[in-house]
Amino acid sequence: MKGEALEELKPICRRAAADSAVLLRNYNDFLPLKADDKIALFGRAAYEYIMCGTGSGGNVNVRSHASVADGLRENGQKGIDEKIEKIYADWIGEHPFDKGTDGKFASEPRVQLEKRLDEEDIVKADKRNDKALIFIGRRAGEEKEVLDAPGSYRLTAEEKRLIGLVTGVFAHVGIVFNTSHIMDLSWTDEAWCHDRIDALLYAWTGGSEGGNGLADVLTGAVTPSGHLADTVSGRISDNIADKNFGDEKENFYEEDIYVGYRYFETFNPKAVLYPFGFGLSYTDFALEGLKVEEKDGLRVSGTVKNTGNYRGAQVFQVYFSAPKGKLGRPERELIGFKKTGVLEPGEEEKVEVVIQEAQMAAFDDSGITGHKDCFVLEAGVYRFFAGFDVRSAREACLSGRKKKFEITETKAVKTCEEAMAPTEKFIRLKATENGPAYENVPVSTVDLEKRIEDRLPKPLKKSETACSFTDVLSGKATAEAFVAGLEDKVLMSLVRGEGTDSPFVTPGTASAFGGLTRKLREAGMPAVCCADGPSGIHMKKGLYATQIPSATSLACTWDPELITELYKGIGKEMDENNIEVLLGPGMNIHRHPLCGRNFEYFSEDPYLTGKMAAACVKGVAESGHEAVIKHFCANSQEVGRFYENNVISARALREIYLKGFETAIREGGAKSVMTSYNMVNGHHTSAYYDLTETILRRDWGFTGMVMTDWWARLNDVVKGGFEHDLTDVRSMVRAQNDIYMCVDSGTAETNERGDNLEKSLEEGKLTRAELEQCALHIVNFIKGVLSHEKN
Repeated sequence: MKGEALEELKPICRRAAADSAVLLRNYNDFLPLKADDKIALFGRAAYEYIMCGTGSGGNVNVRSHASVADGLRENGQKGIDEKIEKIYADWIGEHPFDKGTDGKFASEPRVQLEKRLDEEDIVKADKRNDKALIFIGRRAGEEKEVLDAPGSYRLTAEEKRLIGLVTGVFAHVGIVFNTSHIMDLSWTDEAWCHDRIDALLYAWTGGSEGGNGLADVLTGAVTPSGHLADTVSGRISDNIADKNFGDEKENFYEEDIYVGYRYFETFNPKAVLYPFGFGLSYTDFALEGLKVEEKDGLRVSGTVKNTGNYRGAQVFQVYFSAPKGKLGRPERELIGFKKTGVLEPGEEEKVEVVIQEAQMAAFDDSGITGHKDCFVLEAGVYRFFAGFDVRSAREACLSGRKKKFEITETKAVKTCEEAMAPTEKFIRLKATENGPAYENVPVSTVDLEKRIEDRLPKPLKKSETACSFTDVLSGKATAEAFVAGLEDKVLMSLVRGEGTDSPFVTPGTASAFGGLTRKLREAGMPAVCCADGPSGIHMKKGLYATQIPSATSLACTWDPELITELYKGIGKEMDENNIEVLLGPGMNIHRHPLCGRNFEYFSEDPYLTGKMAAACVKGVAESGHEAVIKHFCANSQEVGRFYENNVISARALREIYLKGFETAIREGGAKSVMTSYNMVNGHHTSAYYDLTETILRRDWGFTGMVMTDWWARLNDVVKGGFEHDLTDVRSMVRAQNDIYMCVDSGTAETNERGDNLEKSLEEGKLTRAELEQCALHIVNFIKGVLSHEKN
């Protein structure tokens, strides 16, 4: 029945929103609220919950969503101050929620207008109530960077005034951050704040059920079990990437592999307010019997026991510390985690994380270990730490006589081709036994033009008998035979996608590809429908869907099984709306807190990112559909997003910015990848052969389909450079990126934009065999999608 999935998704969305909440402080047992507590709710976000960030990964057309105040009442909280609520309700009626300019993309403001309360009303409210909760709302997103300014990363003057007035009269105050991104919390560490603010809670943006989920946490119906997926530092400038972030043209990643906690725990621990992985609970937990065993790998295990008075879940986090060696390594790196079930007081659960040696390898892009372009385990002692955040995790030793795990001789665990090394010279940070140092970054030695020419695909052999796509589906013909029989113009139309007005798919969705021409449809190939996105299905023609919690919210659950179930539900909505492909999850690394699209992405950590993305992909696949992992790769800022060049070492790419994508493919089974807008080392990712062919297909064994981001810029596949062309689709195809998304006028067949495919074929600058390979990837992907749906 139409709309059935909407109702089915509500409970799991509510649970995910609740489980993502991260409790940072809870003095005097301020939370959970007691049923008879009298509470005043201050701040617009208490009554108008912020569901999401902005842009294609943001707003979904929802039927309804609950406010936190409504959710509290549903949970039996009867003591909400009605006079304060009425003041806000009357004012909001005159100052409705600002949804931005009609029809203008991502035009919603970062902060909503806030009511200026009279001081007298706050004083009177104190006399009527036991507690006060202040709600701070924020959003950022696509084309809307977080700004290091009031109303974005920082509090507004009105918010500071409100906090000052409320804490000046109320004895017990809590603050809830309903925000798409991390905000400035430096003021929360000041003495007055410790004295006057009992509770701090990151609620993130939890989607259409976020208000209810947050209410579940505030009332104790759910004990908070969320843990930070990012480090919270005192100042923006504490982030090592800060000096190389936000330039419109070019940014040098001098921090290299030392992103987030890898930097802070290694070089600057005193700058941290709340460490990676941190999160409090209403109950207490003990970790007992911690040990490491060598059995089919390394097994780090222990027993998590609920020693408090509330039921709750905990996250067992495992980190390792490698010898600094010649390469230099971070102080700690996440290598595994396991979330317990909900434990009753006194209940315990045995937890175990299995590690393989190869997981601890680092990438040598210089040859300093004697193994250039290899993943290497350097000789030395490797230590393991386990606990409930990166900072407090304690060392786990090997059981038996052998108390330490030592590699006696440096060894290569995987040999790779040199790929994606920068051509520009710059320096990078390195951890040594004597402290921080800088070294020159190895530059590329690859003759890219020769590599491409040497590896040009061979033409497919044309079948003696004509065959259709229907024959491919039935097994009567191969995909190769079908593609070999297509005319050049049909091949060219196949590598173009159509935009939101395509008549062949669900109205208002992002795009269509596949059977967009008469000849392809006559051959039995359907048009395939793609829809954004990471936080729920976007349909712009009045169709409804569920807004799910943002990726950052989901990462804070540290619960891949929950995420898989959530995305299975999204798959049911895809069924109802005839959508085959979901454009998500987004999975770029949180390199800097001011990236506007961080809410679409999971974490600063590549391991956590990969596990969460794999869970999303599995959920969509289990529902009979496919997910597109994006944006491949290093989409780290919105400033200059179509054109800016990220200069990154091959090591940082392999260990940080590509690692999550590799996990989503190898473990999640992702069959489609979307490249990003930005350039990496002088090449637009949409036309970067070493990204989409050398690493993705040849190294990782990816056999699926690649598409560009919408209206992506392109530059020469060999030379790269700061020419940003919308029509050089020849370079895209030569890089074995399969589909240009998307033609913004006309059709895939008419080529009204005027891309250079036909001319390049005529002039011999592109081979038919290259087009055939892209078409083959597309045909096999569509075949897989249809087989999925049938099953």
